[in-house]
Amino acid sequence: MSSQRPRCPECRTPIRETEINQLRLSPCSGCASLLQAELFPAFFRIFHSAQSAEDVLVEGESTCFYHPAKKAVLPCHGCGRFVCALCDCDLGGEHFCPACLEAGRTRKKIKNIERQRTRYDNIALSLVFFPMIVFYVTFITAPVVIVLAVKHWNSPPSMIDRTRTRYVIAITLAALQILGWCVLIFVLIGTFYER
Repeated sequence: MSSQRPRCPECRTPIRETEINQLRLSPCSGCASLLQAELFPAFFRIFHSAQSAEDVLVEGESTCFYHPAKKAVLPCHGCGRFVCALCDCDLGGEHFCPACLEAGRTRKKIKNIERQRTRYDNIALSLVFFPMIVFYVTFITAPVVIVLAVKHWNSPPSMIDRTRTRYVIAITLAALQILGWCVLIFVLIGTFYER
């Protein structure tokens, strides 16, 4: 396991886990040079994973399609090949081999893989701002913006984390546009009756 651990660039001593992802420089335990090691959390999942592929111990046991020396744990839901714990990709309770997972992603056959999200907050803002160039279109787009923003208020915003600020801005501007139309209609009706 220590061979997988990150090493000091100076003396090649494995860096202790207590020195990783610290917001300060730490002295190396081997050469005392100052270093800072930052690793993604996925490294620790692999490093400490309790799920590792077992070697085949008994003659006649099923082996992994991709690792013939490893014991198979279950079949792939896509192709039926037996896979080991390393190759098992759990997706919403279904288990896929790496090839089926990649094929499902590229051919869009696996429905649980999220490839993209519609960014309704951008659509709402576009529907508020662009029609302002031609003011008469806002009579239609302002109510559409409010319906769209309210309907998709709890939808996942995007693949990157965002707040609902764009929805609030879109609803506010759409409400102002509707209020502007109401005032305009009220003024036109008032001037019509004054004549």
